[in-house]
Amino acid sequence: MKPTPTYANKPTSDNPRDVEAWALAEASRRLIDAGRSPVNEEALCAALQLNQRLWTIFQAAMTEEDCGHPPEVRTNIAALSLLVDRETVARLVDLDVSKLETLISINRSVASGLTARPDAPVQGQPAPAPQAARPAMAPQMAPPVSAPDGQPPRQSLRISI
Repeated sequence: MKPTPTYANKPTSDNPRDVEAWALAEASRRLIDAGRSPVNEEALCAALQLNQRLWTIFQAAMTEEDCGHPPEVRTNIAALSLLVDRETVARLVDLDVSKLETLISINRSVASGLTARPDAPVQGQPAPAPQAARPAMAPQMAPPVSAPDGQPPRQSLRISI
C-alpha cells in the first residue's frame, strides 16, 4: 500500500462543501505542478491517480442509498465523473501534459460552484431570500423551461464548467 500523500495545506472548514472544494483545488494544483516543464512522469501519474480517486469517491457517494441528492443530480454528477475517468485514463496512457486543461478546468469549476454561497450578496445587488441549505456537490437547478410541443416543463441542470 502506498503511503498517504502529504498536503501543502489543509481545509480550514469542516463543512463538506468546503472540504470537497479544497480537495478539487488540491487535485488541480497537483495536476498543474506535475505538468510544468520539465515534466516529472512519476509526479504526473501520482496527480492523475489522486484526481481519479477523488472522483471515484464522488461516484460512490452518488450510489449510496442515503444520498440526499435528487436522481437527476446524481445522474449528472455520475456522468461528469465518467468523463473525468475517461480523461484521466487517457492522460495516464499518453502522459500528454498539454491535454490536462480539461481535468483542471472541471475541478476548478466544480470547486468554484461548491464555494459559492447562495446567501452572499453580489456587490450592487440586493441579498437573495434565504433558502434551505443545499447538500454538498449539488448543482443549482435552473427554472423550468416549457417545451414547445406542449409537454410538461422540464428542469434543466446548470453546472458551471
